[in-house]
Amino acid sequence: MPTKHRSPLIPILAALLLPAALLAQPTAPAELTIEEAIRRALTRGFELEIQRYGPQIAEDAIVIARDPFRPTITASTSRSLSRSAPSTATGPGERSEFSDTRVGISQRLYTGATVSASTSLDRSASNPAVSALNPAYTADVSLSVRQPLLAGFGLAVNRAAINRAEIGLQRAHLDYRARALDIINSTENAFYNLAFAREQLEVRRSSLGLAQRLHDEAGTRRSTGVATELDVLQAEVGVANARRNVLLAEQAVRDRSDQLLELIGQFELDAPLGPTRLGELDTAVPVFASSLQAAKQNQPDFLSAQAALEQARLDLEVTRSNTKPDLTLGGALGLNGRNGRGGSALSDALEREDAAWQFDLSLSYPWGQKGDKARYRQAQAQITQQVLRLKQLEQAIEVDVRAAVRAVETNIESVGIATLASRLSEKQYELEKARFDAGLSTSRRVLEAQTDLESARVSELQSRVSLRTALAALHRIEGSSLARFGLQLP
Repeated sequence: MPTKHRSPLIPILAALLLPAALLAQPTAPAELTIEEAIRRALTRGFELEIQRYGPQIAEDAIVIARDPFRPTITASTSRSLSRSAPSTATGPGERSEFSDTRVGISQRLYTGATVSASTSLDRSASNPAVSALNPAYTADVSLSVRQPLLAGFGLAVNRAAINRAEIGLQRAHLDYRARALDIINSTENAFYNLAFAREQLEVRRSSLGLAQRLHDEAGTRRSTGVATELDVLQAEVGVANARRNVLLAEQAVRDRSDQLLELIGQFELDAPLGPTRLGELDTAVPVFASSLQAAKQNQPDFLSAQAALEQARLDLEVTRSNTKPDLTLGGALGLNGRNGRGGSALSDALEREDAAWQFDLSLSYPWGQKGDKARYRQAQAQITQQVLRLKQLEQAIEVDVRAAVRAVETNIESVGIATLASRLSEKQYELEKARFDAGLSTSRRVLEAQTDLESARVSELQSRVSLRTALAALHRIEGSSLARFGLQLP
């Protein structure tokens, strides 16, 4: 039989194309750690991106509150003309022109005073001339001060809106931090639930493999006359139930994946998620006293409530000031000059030969001041309300810390019990399987032992996840989640 000739180009082409084929294969995604999931949730998720605008809005509120204390510049100009028709009795008609230009600046001070400075230049001309100067320029320079002495007096009252806005910025940062802690807690729960769902799927697949082997053995034993048709049917039911459990577990994995992807990205629901694992965990029992102290010192919700009380106290100062009469002291100094030229008129005014001054004191007091006194009582009631809310929140924090510490303690014990129960179920299954192989048991008993083993393994997984979610909830209450993962908020 003739030997076929093999072309030497085939090995060469295969050697060239093999690396390209290997590169074209999709690479498996890297392992997704809990730290990476939290980092993505804080930097790429919708929730914190929305919350980032809170501090920016609060910063602009400070600018708005300071705006009344910035200088205000005013400028105006006007011109008028009057003319009368000629009369045979009085002679030719009269014509007069007048123009006025004024520039000023005013500044409100934190004491409540308003300081204003202005200058004006007027020009008047008439025909025929009615004065020695035609046209005539009149200039004046004036400075005035008005200071409230009762209502609206003092730094505390006039800076209240600014101080309130600054506290509002602190609260916005605290709200931002609180939202970040919520996101970390939600991401931890979603990550642990996904890890649980994946490991549960492996348990279900392992059970399906055991059920399939039992079914195969039952078929073999039936063919040899050792097992009955009922044993084979029971094994088939076991395989069907195990297959259904696998389908449900696969659905749970997809659902948990979507929940995690929703938190750590934007419209990335089809992105691959790398392997996840629960990993080792420090099972030290938390101390209630230290957890409660950490919660009161670090929890943003509690700190924000304290800041809200400070804002209410600022409102009380303003309403208390408004219950006083409006007593205002004013003073003004003016310099005047008159000349046939505009520049000379201004020079004459600055020589202070023609000067005028005035002082005034005005009092305004609404009859009874019912509205202002009612607002003052409202502010007092709101402070009392806020103090009670703060105490209520403090008590709620203590209750939450107690429950969270107890949950951690209980779940630590549950993990130990579930681990022991899983080992026991595994031993019982191995024993029942050995008895079945020796012809001393039935497939029904083996299936029951296998179901017990599967339930014990899932319960062990659930207890491990429950412990981690309990710890995550405790760290959220303590406000320590960021520090635990070594994260800094921008």
